[in-house]
Amino acid sequence: MSSTHVSAEFRRLVRDRAYGCCEYCGISEKAAFAMHEVDHVVAEKHGGQTVASNLALCCTLCNRRKGSDLSSIDPETGEIANLFHPRKDIWSDHFRLEGALIRPLTPIGRATVHLLRLNAEARLTERAALRPGTG
Repeated sequence: MSSTHVSAEFRRLVRDRAYGCCEYCGISEKAAFAMHEVDHVVAEKHGGQTVASNLALCCTLCNRRKGSDLSSIDPETGEIANLFHPRKDIWSDHFRLEGALIRPLTPIGRATVHLLRLNAEARLTERAALRPGTG
């Protein structure tokens, strides 16, 4: 299945709206090794459209791990939980940054941290190196 082309105008809007940072893990595109990508929060195969309200700036690692998923398992309860939706959810309602660690606060936060492996050792090292004062 091919995805709809995201225009340069939409790419600029998405990048500017996110201040150049991944809307899942917070890593700045300027500090990353690869350009961030535009993610369809709700994948086209699930009926998501290429409209501003369904697009998010996403680092390569988060985008690859999220894929077309909309939910995952909350590792604390074993229940299905929605993933964080950057256009509908407020990051600070679901996560708290503690140094380099992204602390999940809700089932949405736990499912997202788990699926995207936001606190894997390599991600913690990356955030600590890219965010002075977090290590």
